[in-house]
Amino acid sequence: MKQFQAESKRLLDLMINSIYTHKEIFLRELISNASDAIDKIYYKALTDETINFNKEDYYIAIEVDKENRLLKISDTGIGMTPQELEDNLGVIAKSGSLAFKQENEIKDGYDIIGQFGVGFYSAFMVADMVTVISKAFGATEAYKWESRGAEGYTIEPATKDNFGTEIILKIKENTEDEKFDEYLEEYRLRSIIKKHSDFIRYPIKMDVTRTRLKEGSEDEYEEYVEEQIINSMVPIWKKNKNELTQEDYENFYNEKHYGFDKPLKHIHISAEGLVNYRAILYIPETMPFDFYTKEYEKGLELYSNGVLIMNKCADLLPDYFSFVKGMVDSEDLSLNISRELLQHDRQLKVIAKNIKNRIKSELEKLLKNEREKYEKFYETFGRQLKYGVYSDFGSNKDTLQDLLLFPSSKEKKMVTLAEYVSRMPEEQKYIYYAAGETVDRIDKLPQTELVKDKGYEILYFTDDVDEFAIKMLGVYQEKEFKSVSSGDLGIEEEKASEEEEKDNKELFDYMKSILEGKVKEVRASKRLKNHPVCLANEGEISIEMERILNSMPYNEEKVKADKILELNINHPMFNSLKDAFDNDKEKVKIYTDLLYNQALLIEGLPIEDPVEFTNNMWKIMS
Repeated sequence: MKQFQAESKRLLDLMINSIYTHKEIFLRELISNASDAIDKIYYKALTDETINFNKEDYYIAIEVDKENRLLKISDTGIGMTPQELEDNLGVIAKSGSLAFKQENEIKDGYDIIGQFGVGFYSAFMVADMVTVISKAFGATEAYKWESRGAEGYTIEPATKDNFGTEIILKIKENTEDEKFDEYLEEYRLRSIIKKHSDFIRYPIKMDVTRTRLKEGSEDEYEEYVEEQIINSMVPIWKKNKNELTQEDYENFYNEKHYGFDKPLKHIHISAEGLVNYRAILYIPETMPFDFYTKEYEKGLELYSNGVLIMNKCADLLPDYFSFVKGMVDSEDLSLNISRELLQHDRQLKVIAKNIKNRIKSELEKLLKNEREKYEKFYETFGRQLKYGVYSDFGSNKDTLQDLLLFPSSKEKKMVTLAEYVSRMPEEQKYIYYAAGETVDRIDKLPQTELVKDKGYEILYFTDDVDEFAIKMLGVYQEKEFKSVSSGDLGIEEEKASEEEEKDNKELFDYMKSILEGKVKEVRASKRLKNHPVCLANEGEISIEMERILNSMPYNEEKVKADKILELNINHPMFNSLKDAFDNDKEKVKIYTDLLYNQALLIEGLPIEDPVEFTNNMWKIMS
């Protein structure tokens, strides 16, 4: 028995137990190696006219012998000489495919998948013994390589009619933790091939058990074996776009289980340049049920030359586009030895950046050309875009700001920030907004009166993230955002006179003392026309933000907005308040409580003492 030249038993044990996350990967690796072997015949045929490369004669076969626990993977590829068996299989981590690629200076066309030489040894994760019988192209004799693991291997002559390679695995017995029987089951092998090797460019053949009606019988059935090609071979993303229909894209979406709905839009990318890659991306129509849970995993399927490398590559999508489904295939990625994990290299970052820009561009086109469809998308995933504006300290706000939509006071429909700014009157300084639970409730807010009377449009914020995102955005096209509840609306001609403030200072100070700790100030309103009272605020925390933050679970430290109680001094209510201040201070306390709680109710905030509120109402009615 010969010893492995390069590494010890410890290295082989480490590789099998640590490098590969899932044992099923062994089949992907062996099929990829078989595909490489056929590729080598193809390359030789390019320079050797004596080789007749007819693609139909080349395939990979999977055979199962359940009784003897054998799984065989064979190919009609170039095969190996005894020296190549020694060099490629006797030295851990030496790759014959990589050497072949370097010797032949292969850059374009068919790429060689297996370049690391470690994947073959993944067979020992599921097999007690691995036997390789190979006959090199043009050779007269075949040879057998055999090993039970890191202890060593043997090479001896063997019998094989045609050139190519057979890999025979003696599948391990089941243990308490591992059910190795699954790798002898037809359905399981089919599912692994479809998952990882569906787009290998040569047929993967396998005998499949089928059922049919017995000849001459009306109700008796019999089983029979039929050879089937398991893999699709030509992936949809390698076809020209003009060859494909909408139905083709929808079928692929369903086949890959990206969702149970129909995709709202697909994006087909064929990129050539610093990094070559192909991608098919989908914007779903409906939100996945677990989208806003910890269980949801973002990411795209990642292939290297048709071989699935990662089921969910999160690095290919920013969080704000995490709803996008689909796949990317590139032959330019630098992979680690297991082909299972990506090195975070420049190529991956280039692909991710290009994908991000393409998704944004397609959404902008949808917004411009298919408004109804975009609004449908936005209703489902708009909140995620707004989270994107708010998160990462606003670093993505320039990318996302033109994709945002908000209901508007003027048209009662969704508008973009660009549309809002484009119709602002010349004298309007700010982009005005109001926040609340629903459009109807916001529309009735007393704080909106003055802005509406000026003919200025108001954006309505009904999502809990809206105001946080806009605070992060700060300005849009050099226009600052301004809440209708802000202490100063910037509409100078509507300001209350200093005399009115001075005349009523004692009353306002008295009311403030009654509401000690609840409001920062009581003052004459600069915005109210028909309503008697409202709350305004100063500072970074708005009243709506206070409501949202304090409603969150596990938020023990309650936040507090700096509230200002504003009174309409032209309302009949104010005359009653002044009269009470002159004649009945106890009644002022009741009025103050009622006005403050009325302002809270208008804002959708809870009344602090409902019993006292109802008692005060009863006292006034009496």
